[in-house]
Amino acid sequence: MKTILTFLILILSFTSFAQIDKVSGDYKLAIETKDNNTLQYELTLSQDGTFTFHYYSNIKNGIPPEVNKYGKGKWTIENNVISFFSDKQQDIDNKFTLDFTNSKARFITKSPRDKTDQIIKTRLQFLKSDIFWMAKIELFKV
Repeated sequence: MKTILTFLILILSFTSFAQIDKVSGDYKLAIETKDNNTLQYELTLSQDGTFTFHYYSNIKNGIPPEVNKYGKGKWTIENNVISFFSDKQQDIDNKFTLDFTNSKARFITKSPRDKTDQIIKTRLQFLKSDIFWMAKIELFKV
């Protein structure tokens, strides 16, 4: 019985590590408008379960016209849904001001069972966030 239980735990841990390897990496979205306004989102998911985020905007009529915002913290994945957590004591300071706690994103990729020629870009689609402008954002894996 102990051997079976140990074997099952070992199999489950390998499966979770494989999923983390598949999800970790850099995700980006760059938007340019006709008025030459720029919005850039960059998210890095590390294999150790940490993340960093950078938002940059350059809006000509904005006050201020150029904005940089940063966030960092930890992430976990379950059933292709990534949950983000920021510790107010360790992750939030003068530079890293965005609190990603309560943010969730779906990991979307082409299924290995899909044998069609359809191209599906690997991406994260934010489902909800306390950062109002992050909800519904899709970041593509680089």
